[in-house]
Amino acid sequence: MTDTETLVKDMAARARGAARLLAQAGDAAKSEALKRAAAALRTRMAEIIAANGIDMEAGARSGLSAAMLDRLKLDEGRVAAVAAAVEQVATLADPVGQIIDRRTQANGLVMERVRVPVGVLGIIYESRPNVTADAAALGLRSGNAVILRGGSEAVNSNRAIHAAMVDGITAAGLPADAVQIVPTQDRAAVGAMLRAQGAIDMIIPRGGKSLVARVQDEARVPVLAHLDGICHTYIHRDADPAMAKAVVINAKMRRTGICGATETLLIDQDYAAPGELVAALLDAGCEVRADDVLMELDARAVSADADDWDTEYLDSVISARIVAGPEDAMEHITRHGSHHTDAIITSNEAVAARFLAEVDSAIVMHNASTQYADGGEFGLGAEIGIATGRLHARGPVALEGLTTYKWLVHGQGQTRP
Repeated sequence: MTDTETLVKDMAARARGAARLLAQAGDAAKSEALKRAAAALRTRMAEIIAANGIDMEAGARSGLSAAMLDRLKLDEGRVAAVAAAVEQVATLADPVGQIIDRRTQANGLVMERVRVPVGVLGIIYESRPNVTADAAALGLRSGNAVILRGGSEAVNSNRAIHAAMVDGITAAGLPADAVQIVPTQDRAAVGAMLRAQGAIDMIIPRGGKSLVARVQDEARVPVLAHLDGICHTYIHRDADPAMAKAVVINAKMRRTGICGATETLLIDQDYAAPGELVAALLDAGCEVRADDVLMELDARAVSADADDWDTEYLDSVISARIVAGPEDAMEHITRHGSHHTDAIITSNEAVAARFLAEVDSAIVMHNASTQYADGGEFGLGAEIGIATGRLHARGPVALEGLTTYKWLVHGQGQTRP
């Protein structure tokens, strides 16, 4: 066993012990720990921002894109938002112990299906230091111990946020080992976590396509996958032009570096004003990579190539094309989408209902910006990510997505004949 494998095994063993203590902790204790963690984040704000400044300088030197630097950046407003998100999780209903269903058999046996923590979670993520607080808060509130392994570009920010979280957790009398951060940036630590079957119960990757692909290829531990966000907005022929323009600009440009940003615009061939949408995006500072039809409508657009339809830009770039109608739009989404978030803009309720029913994505929207693909906007509090698979949890993964269940059977001495 390598030194890195020994490190991860030791962390997992300590996390297992902490998970047992969390399972015994009541709702009030977990809530208090998160309230104190939020207070510690505010108290340590200057320290967190200073640590983030080191990461920002290193990122700029290494050539991180503007979008990636935006994802990395922390300022007073963003740290305050991180603390508020932790505080919000503290106010959410505790899922542990919730009775999912209950039935009484003919023989008098009472059978209950009850939510319980998964156990030990391994969170592997990149770029966004707020994930450190979100993962810690969601893990603790759902009764799980977490082992965090963030990206090297945010190492100082992650450590500062983790220290604040542990301050709050321990001040409330809960174990520091409930939230651990891997102390090395050696990539071998990721491999050790992925091979820690029996020690780590579930791996949650949150990052780019290459990270998720590595996790899925190498993991011997169950994986809750969060793939890239190749999100689409389809403008149907019956869309209100003012609504279409406002939604498209927001869906692409509000924050270009988040997974819910629209990356491909699909415009119905019978929509009255496609050129206005293209011009609005260009005027907003977005590069438009267009098909031949849209290229003719605005000389500022550039020609899309085959790879553009499969690209998550996370930047002020969008691919755009004309489609023959709803079927063509849905076929494009099926062929090129990542099952994350897709939207239709239309006043035609029948077409919208068909789109909502047939598009197989974790989140499907009608007359709304894809930027709403966020656990907070869904009323779930902080999220660990958007799950794009079909098993266990889907869409924004918050507290319930970090639990499993067990059966409790109550009898009065019944024996099976």
